[in-house]
Order: sequence, then structure tokens, then C-alpha cells
Amino acid sequence: MTAVARQTAAEHSAITRARLDTLLRIPSVSTIPAHADDVRRAAGWLADWMAEMGMTRADLHEAPGRLPLVYGEWLGAGQNAPTVLIYTHYDVQPAEKSDGWNTEPFEPTEINGKLYGRGAVDSKCHVVIQLAAIEAMLKNGGSPVNLKMLCEGEEESGSEHIYEFVANNPDLLKADVCVISDGSLPNESQPVLDYGLRGIVSFEIHVRGPKRDLHSGHYGGSVHNPIQALSEIIAQLHAPDGSVSVPGFYDQVELITDEEREVLLPMRAPFDEEWRDVTGAPAPWGESQYSLHERISVRPTLELNGIYGGYIGQGVKTVLPAAAVAKLSCRLVPYQTPDHVWECVSTHIKAITPPSVTVEVIRMEAGAEALIIDRTSPALKAVTIAYERGWGVKPLLSREGGSIPVTAEFKKYLGAQLVMMPFGYKNGGAHSINENCDLGMVDKGIQTMLHFYEVLSSES
Repeated sequence: MTAVARQTAAEHSAITRARLDTLLRIPSVSTIPAHADDVRRAAGWLADWMAEMGMTRADLHEAPGRLPLVYGEWLGAGQNAPTVLIYTHYDVQPAEKSDGWNTEPFEPTEINGKLYGRGAVDSKCHVVIQLAAIEAMLKNGGSPVNLKMLCEGEEESGSEHIYEFVANNPDLLKADVCVISDGSLPNESQPVLDYGLRGIVSFEIHVRGPKRDLHSGHYGGSVHNPIQALSEIIAQLHAPDGSVSVPGFYDQVELITDEEREVLLPMRAPFDEEWRDVTGAPAPWGESQYSLHERISVRPTLELNGIYGGYIGQGVKTVLPAAAVAKLSCRLVPYQTPDHVWECVSTHIKAITPPSVTVEVIRMEAGAEALIIDRTSPALKAVTIAYERGWGVKPLLSREGGSIPVTAEFKKYLGAQLVMMPFGYKNGGAHSINENCDLGMVDKGIQTMLHFYEVLSSES
């Protein structure tokens, strides 16, 4: 069944690319309220495709103040077949050509086998890959596994809707295996299977001094400048070796074992190459006792994501600002909880704030804990075989530095085996300018999913 589907998928490659082009033209930016109707339009387009291909349910789930979830299912494989729930998201980050794009971000442009457009790699290529694989099976008699698919419209803007939905609908979403289809591979030719994700919690630091902006000549030297005070606070959050100097920050961290270090060892060289290609930084930074890959996978971090205050326009305005703000986030490793890290960081910031200014530390999200997947699960073994057949190369095992917070909700409420199946390319510019997906990887992704369903059904 899936062999015929693989042939169909290959023959329909041009149709799949046209569908991806259509979806990329919809500016489904979930972070900007003015684009809410565009997000809904993308959701409707996906539901229509699901219904057209023969999925027996293709529903839009909406809630007041929320953007829609798209849920589809086909349960024709029977009660004895495994059920697979596929998660991905169709919303995107903001983008304007003036940000530095070479092309219009919502007018997809193919250049040298890559399709450029906002959302191309994060994560509309995954949406299209998953649906194209399902369509190829349903057009050829059906799937060897039961299928459920949940597409999110708020992944880039907090995911509140899907948290509520998963908690309230465990029976609807019940599955044997949950596939998280998001993320990227380090290069086009070497697949990597992530068995872990870091968690996350984020904050804002608001430092205030005088009651209004002041003339720097009249009051400079007598009022503690909030930008300077904020900088002094920030400078005390890390030690010279790159570690986080917040008391209690590492209390819940479990050190990597020698056994796991051996598992991750093959990732060192490819990650070092990826690091050089993607970052373009003059030299590495961080905890020297850990490899570059270990620093982004098994160690927690505290990162400054933005800072502003005072006058930032063109020319000179000699102002002493009334306030300054910094945005920061912490990536968490297993056993660290967002609540504990929040308490440690906020307490430390308040303790080191000088009396010449006031500070407010605001928690921006509930956060999410890190996730570790059983490396020996039947589902991960099936994924390993599928990637090897789809790519022609045995995948490496790794832990990812990023976070997909909804995975913790799936683990908590569904109890399914979790696996991650990314088909993007890390140099594809996710959240940046000139975002793109490799069209060859799109084709291989569809083939890999079809192999996965075949292997999973045969081993169940």
C-alpha cells in the first residue's frame, strides 16, 4: 500500500510544491492581531485540503480570543492498527522585505532548489509534507495506521489555545504514537533524531529611575541612569566562564553521564560545522568543559533577547532616560522547573538592584519543562528505519537546544510514545530574513513519513 503511495507522492511532487506555494502566500502571522483573519484563512485552507483528500473529519476548533486549531482524522485502518497523532503548526513570525529580505516574504520564490518565503521552514513545509503523505495513502486505498492530525495556529504566539484543547480533549487525541513534526536538521544529507528538547521560561526586567526623561547635562552624574543600572544588573547574571551566576540556578540540573556523552559523541563534528556555517561568530563562547553541542543540548542557559531604553532614533538627543527594559529567556534541561528558575532569577535580580533605581521582574509565560524521549522505544526505532530509508543514511541521535512547549502537554495528557520528525534545514533562516526550505528535503520528508507508517504498522 505505501509502496504505491510513495510512487504517487513522487509523481505529484509538482502539485505538492504548488500547494506549499499557496500556503506560503497566506500571511498567517499569529503575533500581530491585524493578521488574525489571515491565520483563519490558512486554517480554512488546510481543513478544505483535509476534506478533499478523504479524511473523515476536518474540523476548525475556535475559542473566544484564540486562533483556530485544525483537526483532521482518518481511522479506517481498524482497531488493531496503531493510531498516530501528528502535530505541526501553520502560523508564522512577522516579516517585511525592509527587514533585509532579498525577496518579498509572502511571495514565494524558488532559487537553486530552495523555496524562499516566511514560514517555509518554520513550519509550513512540515504541514505540507504531512498532508501530502496522508493524501498519497488515501488516494491509494488508505493508510496502514489510523491517523489524527492537529495543526496549531498560535505556536509563535504562546500556544494557549492548544494547551486548553489538549487538556480538555484527551479522548479525541488519544494515540499510540505522537509525531512532533517541527524543527530542522543540521544539513540536507545527514538526518538527526532528537530524543530531547530543552524547556523554557522568559522574563522582562523593567528598571526605573527618575519620574521622566531628564536633560543629561542638567542631571547627569547625580541620577543613576536606568540603562546603566540595567547593564550593571545584566553583567552580574553570568560568570566569566559563561556559566549562569544566579544562586540556585543549577540546583535541579543533573549532569550528563558518561554513557549519554558517548551516545552524543557523533554529533560533535557535524554540530561544530553547523555552528560555523550558521552563526558566523568570530569564536565560540560558553562553558569550555562542555563541547559546543553539549552547551546547546544538555546545559541550561540564560540569554538576553532584547534591551531598550532612552533615545534610539537618528541623530543625538542627550537624554537621561526614565526607564530601561531587558527581555531574557532561560532554556531549561531535565528536572529544572520553570517555577524554580523564575524564583531564582527574579530573587537574584531584585537582590542585586542598586537602591538608586527600582526594578520589576515580569514573568512572560508559564514556560515548559524539558523533554526526554525513550531512546529505545518502538516508535523511535521505527523513525530510525524510516529516515534511513528516506535519506539513505543512518540518522544520528541528538538532543535539541530549542523548545516545543506543547510536547509536555502531549506527554502529560495523552501518554503516547513521542517522536520528533523534522524535515527543515537549520540554515533555512527560521525567524530570520530570507527564510527558505530545501525542496529536495520536502520530497524526502514525504517518502520518510510513508516509510514510517509502513514500519510502524508492520512492527505493531
